[in-house]
Amino acid sequence: MNNFENNTRVIDSLSQESAIRANKVLRNTYWLLSMTLLFSAFTAFIAMQSDAGFINPLLMIVVYIGLLFGINATKNSPMGIVLTFALTGLLGYTLGPILSMYIATFKNGAELIAMALGSTGAIFLGLSAIAMSPARNFNRLGSFCAIGALVAIVLMILNIFLHVPMLSVVISIAFAFISGGFILWQTNAIVRGEETNYILATVNIYVSLFNIFVTLLQFFGAIAGDRD
Repeated sequence: MNNFENNTRVIDSLSQESAIRANKVLRNTYWLLSMTLLFSAFTAFIAMQSDAGFINPLLMIVVYIGLLFGINATKNSPMGIVLTFALTGLLGYTLGPILSMYIATFKNGAELIAMALGSTGAIFLGLSAIAMSPARNFNRLGSFCAIGALVAIVLMILNIFLHVPMLSVVISIAFAFISGGFILWQTNAIVRGEETNYILATVNIYVSLFNIFVTLLQFFGAIAGDRD
């Protein structure tokens, strides 16, 4: 009986330690995520104020993938944080010309941006709430989204040369749904103690939010944009 009680105490202690570690990773992830979002807003503002043009898509993909590899290689060191800010700052900078275009093209451009931003925030909160239960397991969803993202990236590279507008729309929608799946999987993996690196978790969630925001901006521009 004493052995059983001792084993139970050990299991409870391990569960508590696991929960504490998971909460720490989640807290650090949300802290770094908020800092990178603020930094992205700053670089987007700089791009808008300097009338920056669009970056070559192929060059952007190469730099983006290079930074991802760099972050993965330095995920356990301060350099990983530096590269994370480099990546998110770059993505924020690329938003500058997009936001400027919407403000110049649509009379209600600022409202469209606010709608996309608010909707992205609401989606993030909703998906995070669903993923917060350790009883749920989204591991299969993570694998499915990884395959889907790889296919979408290949199609995006091909479309740089094909210039098919409808394919661009399909890719954007696909990225939005895949990104939602990534948020569910990544947040749930942290809560379940399966993701222990807050730098990688931050990058995954940030990129997902970026894709959702851009897709929603395109959507609201198409259905509610006022060009008159």
